[in-house]
Amino acid sequence: FIERAGFEIECRLWFPPEFDPASTYPLVLDIHGGPNGAFYDSFVPAQQVLATAGYLVLAVNPRGSSTYGASFMMAVLGDWGGEDYQDLMAAVDELCQRPYVDPERLGVHGYSYGGYMASWAVGQTNRFKAAVAGAPCINLHSMYGTSDIGISFGEAQWGGSIADAADRMLERSPISHAAKVETPILLLHGDADARCPIGQSEEYFTALRRLGKEVEFVRFPGCSHLFPRVGHPKMREEYLTRILGWFNRFLG
Repeated sequence: FIERAGFEIECRLWFPPEFDPASTYPLVLDIHGGPNGAFYDSFVPAQQVLATAGYLVLAVNPRGSSTYGASFMMAVLGDWGGEDYQDLMAAVDELCQRPYVDPERLGVHGYSYGGYMASWAVGQTNRFKAAVAGAPCINLHSMYGTSDIGISFGEAQWGGSIADAADRMLERSPISHAAKVETPILLLHGDADARCPIGQSEEYFTALRRLGKEVEFVRFPGCSHLFPRVGHPKMREEYLTRILGWFNRFLG
């Protein structure tokens, strides 16, 4: 646990095989979806693939995560990219004090809301040397009208209807901070995603490329929002292979 702003934030740290505390390792922050999801003591393929390949993997349940009570879960409403982001970075700060963590080799990965937060993070800090965003929410303003839950979910999560909260939606959209991104970012997105439509990654990729940023975009044909969990095995394997390849490329 870490304590921050009146909340206990639960964290899990996955270690590589034959971990040696006298050595230093790259660290990948993994961010769950939701935002009302949570990491449990369970097998998460991306975390296991990265840890087995020699990475420390930090899995944090920031405010907004479920199973910690209503006030904790509801604290994220209308504040995506606010205190939830600060919770995540506080956990990274805590880990970076440990001698076996290399603070110059930090990565971040997330899917869905986790993809939003990975994209948001690289627009707020240059500490991460590589980022992977799966099915990210990039432009809350456009997602409001294109996602299958843009209204029912979006109005509660983003602070109201587009008539009431348009400016707020844009302010808290990663695309609005694209000019500040210095981290190489990989976008992974199913082209049949109705939850976080592929247009979200298309918008971000276009903005970043136009700004001369280092970005790659992989489309997964016929894949829905849930493909990393229940999609064709070849697509699931490709997703994991791309994640590992990106971090190996930039974090060594």
